[in-house]
Amino acid sequence: MNKITLITGATSGIGLATARKLANHNFDLIITGRRKERLENLAEELQKNNKNIRVLTLNFDVRSLSEVVENLGNLDNDWQDIDILVNNAGLAVGLNHIDEGIIDDWERMIDTNIKGLLYVTRVVSPGMVKRGKGHILNVASIAGKEIYENGNVYCATKHAADALSRSMRVDLVKHGIKVSNIAPGLVKTEFSDVRFKGDREKAEVPYKGMKPLTGDDIADVIYYCISLPAHVNIDDVLIMPTAQATSTIVNRS
Repeated sequence: MNKITLITGATSGIGLATARKLANHNFDLIITGRRKERLENLAEELQKNNKNIRVLTLNFDVRSLSEVVENLGNLDNDWQDIDILVNNAGLAVGLNHIDEGIIDDWERMIDTNIKGLLYVTRVVSPGMVKRGKGHILNVASIAGKEIYENGNVYCATKHAADALSRSMRVDLVKHGIKVSNIAPGLVKTEFSDVRFKGDREKAEVPYKGMKPLTGDDIADVIYYCISLPAHVNIDDVLIMPTAQATSTIVNRS
């Protein structure tokens, strides 16, 4: 029987790459996201390429507790036993000094990166506790290990994700549940497009003169973490491009 994996934010970037990776390794998938057409197209692609898996699409916004509960709290019996949760949904919006910050940007990041992660975990984790097994992977960031100029609220949300990963590990260890914190450096996805609000020229700047990570690179790490023996847990992994040493030190040769 295939393990069931729930991936939030599966319509692009790391979430999309992880869905493809796990489908290729015969995981049944619950994929969620706000863009319905993308979800449906991905589900069609995954099932076409992998005949031995099931795919369930759930179109909702993790920022809404009522939508999370409605969608994840009322799953059919054959989808309820979620083995693996990948809390991937997240974003950075804006790049302003704190005194010039845009409140709507702050709220989008806090509601998605912290509250969305909490809402989904709160609904899914009791089933893992009841069964005495499971694995939660939180996609955090180098921004959860360091801070940098103009990163203020985004860094704060990823520091929160990092702390929550460690707290979950402590709270859930007695139930046999694994928790892994996945902290990437520069990954070229739609991340910068969102941060710079569609300004493609600015969105390319972080990656100029260097080779960033890809969503596939992070998907490989996630698969490695979940494929280890039952007695092995990767608590925390920081993965960087070879050209990047810290949030701000990058070799652009």
